Amino acid sequence: EVHLVESGGGLVHTGGSLRLSCAASGFTFSTFTMNWVRQAPGKGLEWVSRINSDGGSTSYADSVKGRFTVSRDNAKNTLYLQMNSLKPEDTAVYYCTTVTGYRGQGTQVTVSS
Repeated sequence: EVHLVESGGGLVHTGGSLRLSCAASGFTFSTFTMNWVRQAPGKGLEWVSRINSDGGSTSYADSVKGRFTVSRDNAKNTLYLQMNSLKPEDTAVYYCTTVTGYRGQGTQVTVSS
């Protein structure tokens, strides 16, 4: 059974940083491209970032490019999202997802102005 557990969210001030983690189990993590997506209050899901299976290729939404960095540790079956220079508009529930559509329960990120 695929299991994704996000952690690391919290409340920070504008300009602060957070590092999100996503612990994966139930599938061969090292062979899957993974995504981070987010959902702000009252809005739909927004794709944030993607990383390929070996971590050699990454991509970002324009809204986070230059501020967020996605990475992974395949030995630990863990996906990360380093978020710097946070803005109030980054406030959302952040989810890690597989390309096959599995998603964790999410972790709340709140950025105060």
